[in-house]
Amino acid sequence: MSAIDTIRAIPATRPAGIFETIAATLRHWAEVRATRNELERLTDRELSDIGLTRGEIERVARGI
Repeated sequence: MSAIDTIRAIPATRPAGIFETIAATLRHWAEVRATRNELERLTDRELSDIGLTRGEIERVARGI
């Protein structure tokens, strides 16, 4: 069984400079991509076991 952490947030503790904002955006994009790739590797049965369908992968990966 796979465990996937789908809750990832970009902390907003202080005003960030442009480079910090870009770096945070790139990190977030990479995490969404990694989550999407891991979920897409699962079989339909495995997705069903964790309560997901293929159509929900993008929503879950983006944390919507």
